[in-house]
Amino acid sequence: MTDTAPASGTSIVKVAVTAAAAAAIEWYDFFIYGTAAALVFPAQFFPSDLPPFVAQIAAFSTFAVGFIARPVGGVLFGHLGDRVGRKRALTGALLVMGLATTGIGLLPSYAHVGAMAPLALVVLRFAQGLAVGGQWGGAALMAIESAPAGRRGFYGSFVQIGVPAGLVLANVVFLAVSTGVSPQDFQAWGWRLPFLLSVVLVAIGAYIQFRLEEPEAFEKAAVAPGARRELPLARVLRGHLPDVLLAGGAFVANNTCFYVAITYVVAYGTTTLGIAKETLLTAVMLASALMAPVLIACGGISDRYGRRGIFMVGAVLAGLWAFALFPLLETGSPPLIIMAITGEMFFLSLMYGPQAALFAELFPVEVRYSGASLGYQIGSVVGGGLAPIIATALFARFQSTLSIAVYLGAMCAVSFLSVWMLRLRARPSPA
Repeated sequence: MTDTAPASGTSIVKVAVTAAAAAAIEWYDFFIYGTAAALVFPAQFFPSDLPPFVAQIAAFSTFAVGFIARPVGGVLFGHLGDRVGRKRALTGALLVMGLATTGIGLLPSYAHVGAMAPLALVVLRFAQGLAVGGQWGGAALMAIESAPAGRRGFYGSFVQIGVPAGLVLANVVFLAVSTGVSPQDFQAWGWRLPFLLSVVLVAIGAYIQFRLEEPEAFEKAAVAPGARRELPLARVLRGHLPDVLLAGGAFVANNTCFYVAITYVVAYGTTTLGIAKETLLTAVMLASALMAPVLIACGGISDRYGRRGIFMVGAVLAGLWAFALFPLLETGSPPLIIMAITGEMFFLSLMYGPQAALFAELFPVEVRYSGASLGYQIGSVVGGGLAPIIATALFARFQSTLSIAVYLGAMCAVSFLSVWMLRLRARPSPA
C-alpha cells in the first residue's frame, strides 16, 4: 500500500501547526518532570535523611520510568493509530498526559504520606511515558501523511519543534515561578503550578478530535482488502524488525545527548559547580529556542538532499562537541555555558529535523504508526531514560566529566552506524 500527496496548502499548514502545538504542550508536560527531578523531587518525595547523591539518583530513577513506559505507549497507541485512526490515538495520548501531569501537581509530599508519595509519583510518571510514547507517532503522521510527497521532511519537522518549544515553555514557566515566589514557597507549593497548567491539553485534544480530518493515506489503507487481517504489531515484528531496531539505534544519540544537556547538566551545574539554576535554565532555554528554526531548515534540506546524509553528519558533529560541552560548562562563564549547550543542541538538530520523515518512510502506511513509534521509543529507553543516571554514576566513579563525554561519543557512533545500515537497506520511499 502506498500513500499519495494529500492535502491542500491551507489544510496541511493547519494540520502541521496543530500537530506542533499538541507536541509542544505534550513535551512541556514531559520536560517539567525532568526539571523538577533535578531541582525539587529529591526533597519532596524522598526521605530527608537520604544523602543528596542517593536522593538525586532516586529522583532520576523515577524520571527514567517514563522512558521505560514509552515503548509500551508506542505499542498501545500505535495499534490504535493503525486500526482506528491517527487523530483518535493522538487525542487519547494528549488526554492521558494532561490528566497524569495534573495529578503530579496535586500529589502530597513524602513528609505527609510517606512511601505512598514516591509510589504515586512513579505511577503517574509511567502514565506520562505511555502518553508521550503514543503522541509522537500520531502528531508526526498527521503532518507527514497530510503533506505532499516532496515536502514531508519540511512538514514533519513542525512536529519535531514541539520538543524545543515544550522545553522552552517548561523552563520559562519554572523560571517565572521560581523568581516570582520565595525559595521556601517554591519548594513548598510553587513547583506545583507548572504541572497544573497542563489542563490545556484537554482543549487541544478536543480540537484535534473534532476539527481535523484523518490523513487520506490512512483512510485508503483502512478500507483496503485484508487491511485488518493481521495485528499491526505482529506485522511490524515479522516483516520490519531490523528497521525498528535500526531506527531505535538511530535515535539513541539524539536522545542521550539531549537529556544529558537539559537534565544532567542542570543537576551537575547547580550541585557540583555551584552555578545558579537560573543561569543554566536560561542557557537551556536559549539553546532550545535556536533549535526550532534549525529543525525546520534541516527537515527542508532533507527533502532536497536526502534524510540519511544530514543525519549522519549530525551524529559525527554532536559526538565531537560532547568533548567540548563540559569544559565550557566548567568555566562558569554564562556566555560559554550558553555556547556549550547551544552547540550540542544545534548539532542534534541535524539528526532530529529529518527524523520524523525518515522513520515514517521506513514502514508501509498500514503499520506506520506502530513501526515508527516503536523504533522511536526503543531509542528513547536506551538513550534518554538512562542517560542522566549513567552520567551521574560515571562522574561518581571517575570524578571526571571526560567519562561522560566518551559515553556521549559512543552513543553518537551507534546512531551513525545505525543510519549507515539503514542506508544499505533503503528501499524506494512510498509515493
